[in-house]
Amino acid sequence: MSEVILEKPKKVEDFAYKAHVMSDPLSMSYNAGYNIERDNYHYDTGVIDYPENRWGKEYLRNYTSDYYFAYIKDVDKNCYVGYCCYYLENGQYQCGIVIESKYRHQGYGRKGLELLIQKAKENEKIKSLYDCFEVDRGCLNLFLSLGFEIVERTKWQKFSKEVDGVVVKLDLY
Repeated sequence: MSEVILEKPKKVEDFAYKAHVMSDPLSMSYNAGYNIERDNYHYDTGVIDYPENRWGKEYLRNYTSDYYFAYIKDVDKNCYVGYCCYYLENGQYQCGIVIESKYRHQGYGRKGLELLIQKAKENEKIKSLYDCFEVDRGCLNLFLSLGFEIVERTKWQKFSKEVDGVVVKLDLY
């Protein structure tokens, strides 16, 4: 595999790639069918509108200790393949990773999540990371192989049908 790094956006305009991924139904299909109450969420595709007028706020937020966002970059190909983040929510640090659909199943998810974990360990405020997702999404084994543990099993509604979900957690120390 090529060298993979995390690269924080250097200017507001750099959030165009995130907008591109969030507008791609193939990349966001995992997100479809949930009852998410956001005016910019599309139930049928999972797409989330991310207009330019929101980029500046996220850019500024990215320079606080409770929020981290970076692109996953393939250095050899000189292109972004996805993005990852962590942020403080309800007293816990949630993490997330999205790989653009055309780059999935090539090892970028693993490398991106490994790098995100390393970055979180550099922040002394973060004692653990957690995430939640549908069991059938396919990323459970990735998270478990990197040391996350299932701390809760849950059920959600997706396209008005019940699906199994999990909450996973990784203690950093």
